[in-house]
Amino acid sequence: MTITQAAAAPLRIGPIQVDAPVVLAPMAGITNMAYRRLCREYGAGLYVCEMITSRALVERTPESMRLIRHHESETPRSIQLYGVEPNTVAEAASILVGEDRADHIDLNFGCPVPKVTRKGGGAALPWKLDLFRDLVTKTVKAAGDVPVTVKMRKGIDGDHLTYLDAAKIARDAGVASVALHARTANEHYSGQADWSAIATLKETITDIPVLGNGDIWSAADALRMVHETGCDGVVVGRGCLGRPWLFGDLAAAFRGEDLRAAPSLGDVAVAFRRHAELLVEFFESEEHGCRDIRKHVAWYFKGYPIGGEVRSGLAMASSLQEIDDLLGKLDWTAPYPGADVEGPRGRAGHAKRTALPDRWLESRDVDAEFRKVLAAAEMHHSGG
Repeated sequence: MTITQAAAAPLRIGPIQVDAPVVLAPMAGITNMAYRRLCREYGAGLYVCEMITSRALVERTPESMRLIRHHESETPRSIQLYGVEPNTVAEAASILVGEDRADHIDLNFGCPVPKVTRKGGGAALPWKLDLFRDLVTKTVKAAGDVPVTVKMRKGIDGDHLTYLDAAKIARDAGVASVALHARTANEHYSGQADWSAIATLKETITDIPVLGNGDIWSAADALRMVHETGCDGVVVGRGCLGRPWLFGDLAAAFRGEDLRAAPSLGDVAVAFRRHAELLVEFFESEEHGCRDIRKHVAWYFKGYPIGGEVRSGLAMASSLQEIDDLLGKLDWTAPYPGADVEGPRGRAGHAKRTALPDRWLESRDVDAEFRKVLAAAEMHHSGG
């Protein structure tokens, strides 16, 4: 399948119209204000901030309040909330709406990280149908006119699938769209995403948009997902690491244009330098911003001939001047390497058993005693 196709319809999330049916997936430590701004400069879409812990937001911890900030150029403003106690998540939504801090709220039911699932959160939570219904319903009510969406996984494992039940509950509760990462929690990011599950979800949920997520490494992958599954849009996570221009490629592809980003080494250097500059502004510290950009070096320069000395230097730079000096040593005319840059990026990891609360799988309901446990778990937060 080639990139060129008929122009795709805009994505509508409640009252919000997104010209390109593309969503930046929340990624911890990645999708902060700096990276969202950078991606916007290259393309169109809905750009979601990294996951915010509801309890931390309710308690107004300095870190959570910093993470929910948006630059004046960001519109619509999109924030993802995580929590396990319905009243706390709803209160967090009320704060965002009441203080005009968000135009869209996404709820995280897809995170497979042990510190989240062992508390009954993330990808573990939809197994408990009454808890899931209560949390989504109260959050939608608290959000009022601000659209609420849900991002989830197929389930905990192949024997404990949750996505169809959860999607129906979410739709009935009034969410504006549902997004499916087509892997189970046990699979983490390993193997190949099961796009057939996205197709099944789209066949089941026909009255609100269904978005697909998993193994989108290029605009061609995004078009193929929409073609094969019928989904209304795509959610892009690891595929954009070190490649903010992917959003320009995606926007062009969904406009029906035959365009593919093939950045030279100079193009990559410009994007990397701009990212570092935006991080310095975001952290209000040159040292902190330059330290944070280090984790992006391998992603940006994957497959490009930059040499070990420059590569290691960028991974240790502590000032923008150091970065400029190192980038100046590169051959900016070096062309796009092609296949060496393509395909998966970021950690895939291995399939592993999901950490869950004791006896979590014995019932799909939560008793009164366990709700007390969930409330206590909500008290322990990471600050953002």
